[in-house]
Amino acid sequence: MHAVAMAMKAIFFDMDGTLVDSEPLWGQVTAEFSRRLGHEMTDEELYATMGGSFDHTVTYVGKLNGRTFNAEERKELMRVFYAEVMQLMKDVLVPKPGVVELLESVSAAGIPQLVTTNTYRTLADVEIAAVGTHFFSSSVAGDEVENGKPDPEMYLKAAEIVGAKPEECLVFEDSVAGMTAARDAGCVVIGLPPSHGDAIDGVATLQELHGSDSFEGVTVDTCSVWFTQLGSNA
Repeated sequence: MHAVAMAMKAIFFDMDGTLVDSEPLWGQVTAEFSRRLGHEMTDEELYATMGGSFDHTVTYVGKLNGRTFNAEERKELMRVFYAEVMQLMKDVLVPKPGVVELLESVSAAGIPQLVTTNTYRTLADVEIAAVGTHFFSSSVAGDEVENGKPDPEMYLKAAEIVGAKPEECLVFEDSVAGMTAARDAGCVVIGLPPSHGDAIDGVATLQELHGSDSFEGVTVDTCSVWFTQLGSNA
């Protein structure tokens, strides 16, 4: 159980869909991949791929189309996926509203903040730079853990990097995979599910806490209050 007086030692942010609105770009590339195989994905099917690892997406889309892919095919598909997403990101990737102001507030308070993303390092660095690399003391990318989200490994590693217990860390996540990973690691989690998705058991949403899906008006002090509130309820 989380202690009521426990202090917030770090904040971890998912990237895609949390700090930047890149999920539609991943969705666009994923949908086109499935379309080429013959299946038009529904919104629900696309949501099932959000926040998951690349292998998860390829396996899932393959099943929808009655296909499997060997290691060499997966390697080539990853190259194509990342090239297509990076091309889409070049002109449109910007921080979501309120993100920069929140990161500035957390930095000024001296609290470590990390990006924790299933995206592999090559592309993750492009996204982090779009937000502001200088805000983050470190980051964990999808190819730097054995098991990506929804496995809790990434959040256990992030807590280890900052020298804190998972329950001393606040996490913002938008996907079911990410919320599950952070919750199962023992972190305090705030969800930002899209309009067609839901949070998971044990996770409060930004909408519930803030009355908005936006980070606008959120500061480090706001986060500290939420951390104490949610931690004491755990």
